Amino acid sequence: MKRVIEIILTVLIIIIILPFTLHSNKQNQKTITITLWTLQLGTFDKYINNIINEYETLHKNIKIKWIDVPYSEGEKRTLASILTDNPPDLVNLTPDFSLLLAQKNALYTFDKEKLNQFLPSLLETLKYNDKYFGVPFYATSAVTLYNSELTNDKPNSYDELFKLSASNGTYVTMINFAENDTLLKILNKYNINSSQTINNERSIQLFTEFKRLYDNNLVPKESVTQTHRDALEKYMSGQLEYLVTGANFINMIKENAPQVYKNTKILPQLTGDSGLYDYSLMNFVIPKKSKHPDYALDFALYFTNKTNQLEFAKMTPILPANKEALKDKYFQTAENDDLSAQARIISAKQLNTLQPPLSFKNKKELNTLSANYIQQILINNRSITPALDDLKKDWEKL
Repeated sequence: MKRVIEIILTVLIIIIILPFTLHSNKQNQKTITITLWTLQLGTFDKYINNIINEYETLHKNIKIKWIDVPYSEGEKRTLASILTDNPPDLVNLTPDFSLLLAQKNALYTFDKEKLNQFLPSLLETLKYNDKYFGVPFYATSAVTLYNSELTNDKPNSYDELFKLSASNGTYVTMINFAENDTLLKILNKYNINSSQTINNERSIQLFTEFKRLYDNNLVPKESVTQTHRDALEKYMSGQLEYLVTGANFINMIKENAPQVYKNTKILPQLTGDSGLYDYSLMNFVIPKKSKHPDYALDFALYFTNKTNQLEFAKMTPILPANKEALKDKYFQTAENDDLSAQARIISAKQLNTLQPPLSFKNKKELNTLSANYIQQILINNRSITPALDDLKKDWEKL
């Protein structure tokens, strides 16, 4: 009888406890939604949706909500969302804007050990106060194109380029002095990257060369006001001998200027005193108010693993930030000898010797400031040394 009572009590306990256990398991399996924002990647929807589906298959309790944002609205929307209590969990941004958010303590940060799959030199772009505020997504590194019908010189540096003369009716190159950070990137290659160095002897020499090129029509007068797209148009029309540009523009030349494309050869990106190459990077950040930062980071690392990065690089002319993907033979040798393949190999190799980027809190203001002074020197014929002395003072105020 005692045994029967024990069995009955055990059954009763199981009946009482079982619903709570099932409820607890159900709670543990509650679906977690990670919101992903990308910048104008809608044309790669099949690729991105495949990654999302694969990840969701591996993680049954996680759903990825993907929203593609127009590039021009990325910063504005991100800033607005971060001011709310419900921002996206993972956002595709530029390092410059990401840094501004990191300086405002608005981003989740991580130790370097969590980012071991990425090229160390690229990671340094995403570092603030010894913490990493972003996950590298993809990189680009410009190459130098030249029209072999106009010239056969092969300059390695800006100094060598400055020594060249142009054919009748053509220009040596076009430097977009006032566009974004073009001028600052060139100066940075000469270790001119602070208010203390902007008016040193080397800087004066460079600005003197810029003035000589401008005054002697070795660069178009529009170099002071026009954009890289205008420089590309001039190269395609046979007006420029050399053009420093991204590999992504090579197909545009092929389609719109087949004769120029036929005569185009490729060199590595022009360097300065450092002998190093600059680059551009896109990254992911995790807003500090994200409700699921650990899951967001895990998905970001999956999104940028070797397999996914290599597939993306084969779809569009970008370079993977993943160091194992970059070792693939796709970036070492080419099955054909077309310009895009050559550019891919050259630019991938350049990622091994990168110029540390100019890291400055008020970079947009500095871009505007430097553009103003180069215009004073080139257009208004202002003396270089006093102009750079004033630029130094204004830089310090920033």
